[in-house]
Amino acid sequence: MQSLFQVLMLILSIAQFFIIAHVIMSWLINFQVLNPRQQLVAQIWYGLNRVLEPVYGPLRRLLPPMGGLDLAPLIALLGIYVIEIVLRNNVAAFY
Repeated sequence: MQSLFQVLMLILSIAQFFIIAHVIMSWLINFQVLNPRQQLVAQIWYGLNRVLEPVYGPLRRLLPPMGGLDLAPLIALLGIYVIEIVLRNNVAAFY
């Protein structure tokens, strides 16, 4: 059962990495450091959007409009941290 705990923690770490990469890439695109017309940038951007949209979509529907400010990644990261805390506090159930 310990391996199940480790796999769950790995999945949460990968999800955190994807969200942080998506946020940083969106900043770089908005500040015109990255050009989304370049093929590699576009592929990474659309890939991250397709992976994260099932998470962001329901969160965006729940959150009120903030005038162009997207809080869905922040809420998703907070949710991941909450899940990690719950898993670590209940790690004895996996042994």
